[in-house]
Amino acid sequence: MVKKITSPIVGYKVKKDDAELEQENAGSSVSKNKKPTAEIVQMHESVKRPEMLLGSTYKVKTPLSEHALYMTINDIVLNQGTEHELRRPFEIFINSKNMDHFMWVVALTRVISAVFRKGGDCTFLAEELKAVFDPKGGYFKPGGKYMPSLVAEIGDAIESHLKMIGLLKDDGLDEHQQKLVDQKRAEYDAMQAEQVDNSTDFPDGAQMCSKCMTKAAILMDGCMTCLSCGDSKCG
Repeated sequence: MVKKITSPIVGYKVKKDDAELEQENAGSSVSKNKKPTAEIVQMHESVKRPEMLLGSTYKVKTPLSEHALYMTINDIVLNQGTEHELRRPFEIFINSKNMDHFMWVVALTRVISAVFRKGGDCTFLAEELKAVFDPKGGYFKPGGKYMPSLVAEIGDAIESHLKMIGLLKDDGLDEHQQKLVDQKRAEYDAMQAEQVDNSTDFPDGAQMCSKCMTKAAILMDGCMTCLSCGDSKCG
């Protein structure tokens, strides 16, 4: 059928068959229903500090100081409410009544906070700080854990925090190792209970103390020590 064109041509398009039109309509409906994916935010220097941050405060009490140190680590939550939600350390503050260490404590907190905000793997901080040794000697925390310095205990607190938020894995004993440790401890306690003389409350085989004349001197840390009066050959 011939059609005569009497007006100027201002545009044109190729006519499509019904199958192509149905395919285009289906594709457009899928694209409308598809939700846009949000960009995953990772920790970096340009991340702005929110008005409120979640934080945890740790008490560090050492025999080196009369006053305790209170260490607060604030975390930022990235991609909140999504499946990519992350909790990362953002800043650290250390406060104490003891002003002897004020200058180096402030410097340390600023450096650590800068490393936190830099992004990437910050777990090495804990290991580096725990390797700092005090030339005057370390001390034992309650529970028997040895701390070579005050800086090392700060690193130990940071390590505990990183484990809590999931940045570090807790390298604890597995089920079989824990069972073996419990078994050995029970055997040792039973052996110690057998060695103690109920009439004297001192281990069987203890020697006579030359100071208090009590059969309570045992070999401890390489020298004879009295469990009754505390007299020791090592002074």
